[in-house]
Amino acid sequence: MEIIKCLNYTLFFVFFICYFYQFVMMPVPILSRRKKQAPLLDGDAPKHTFAVLICARNESAVIADIIKSIKAQTYDPSLITVFVMADNCTDNTAEIAAREGAVVYERFNTSLVGKGYALDALLTHIKKDYPDGFDGYFVFDADNILDSKFIEKMNVTFSAGYDIVTSYRNSKNYGQNWITSGYALWFLRESRYLNHARMLLSTSCAVSGTGFLFSRRILEKMGGWPFHTLIEDIEFTVYNVVDGEKIGINPDAIVYDEQPMTFRQSWRQRLRWSRGYLQIYKIYGLKLIRGIFSGSFACYDMNMAIMPAFIVAVCTLVINIAAIVAAIVTRVGYAEIALSCVKSLFGAYMMFFVVGAVTTITEWERICTSAAKKILYTFTFPLFMFTYIPITFAALFKKVTWLPIEHTVSIPSGVMPIQDSKKVLSVRTRFKNYIKRRHDVKTERV
Repeated sequence: MEIIKCLNYTLFFVFFICYFYQFVMMPVPILSRRKKQAPLLDGDAPKHTFAVLICARNESAVIADIIKSIKAQTYDPSLITVFVMADNCTDNTAEIAAREGAVVYERFNTSLVGKGYALDALLTHIKKDYPDGFDGYFVFDADNILDSKFIEKMNVTFSAGYDIVTSYRNSKNYGQNWITSGYALWFLRESRYLNHARMLLSTSCAVSGTGFLFSRRILEKMGGWPFHTLIEDIEFTVYNVVDGEKIGINPDAIVYDEQPMTFRQSWRQRLRWSRGYLQIYKIYGLKLIRGIFSGSFACYDMNMAIMPAFIVAVCTLVINIAAIVAAIVTRVGYAEIALSCVKSLFGAYMMFFVVGAVTTITEWERICTSAAKKILYTFTFPLFMFTYIPITFAALFKKVTWLPIEHTVSIPSGVMPIQDSKKVLSVRTRFKNYIKRRHDVKTERV
């Protein structure tokens, strides 16, 4: 059984080596003085015309909310045009979107299914009906809600020369249960400690699902939306990274989205993601490796984001299942195997707990739930991450198709505790204020 212990430690070591750079990046947003996202003040940024792209499939419960939040933006509304592609809808999504002022198209195609196909069809319609085009194109999901200054903030980074800009991804149902909080905490960590750190270190960020912007130049280069894998957002990112584009982020542009509420929905979605990583690596793996040997840290970063964790998770599951089966057959080594598994799980739990705890503490004011739930879900976050192991293994064998996630959390515009209504201080600033208060108290006593 010493072999099993050695293999488990080796896998943990490989995981640590692969992702050590991400732990090194974590202090960057905390310790670095906040760099301006552009050499412009918000009010000085040139104004651009934007098309807002929303693909919706049976989203009648939430489609009105996102359109209202777009209409409530501080950015000049005459420069924003909202487009909705009602994709294979069997409800009144198209009718509601049109009533709220969106330009609506409908698509019925049950053979080419997925957001990528819907986006491509929507862009084709826009090219035909709006030949002058737009300066930039936003991509949102129907369940999103935008901070009232979202487009204004994104325009600042866009005006600074970034042709692709992503945003700070928050959640509107963080406190619902351990599943929704698991998703939300991971996306908060990704926004602050990956993308924001990447921006501060002058490397490329990564688009994550929704709330991103690309320029007319990028659209013309792509020739539409040619990304039809199971995770088209990651494919879009990798395509542009290997092509030498640098993706930026505005960490003050906040988008709220709805996380899956049941484990069944979560399993189905993350199974699609895991299978999608295999698809993308098959297409772009060699290009990423070439980029790494050409000295591109962004290619190395994207490579690590796609593949090593997948391999380590599958190997860990296979090795430990094999060890358990061997122990049952030979009736030898139960205690050693159990101890080895417990140690491995505890080490992984503590690693994810630290990541979750740091994110919870630093993003405390931006998490929309009670203090008790913020603390509780920090402890359940590692358990959520553990569920990726069987999901990753299943993705190797199960046929996966794109299936929609039902969205039901409707939040009227203005009700969401939006970021710009609060004064949020960084941990560094809070600590400085604390020291100052302590110094003032001592001075008064003297």
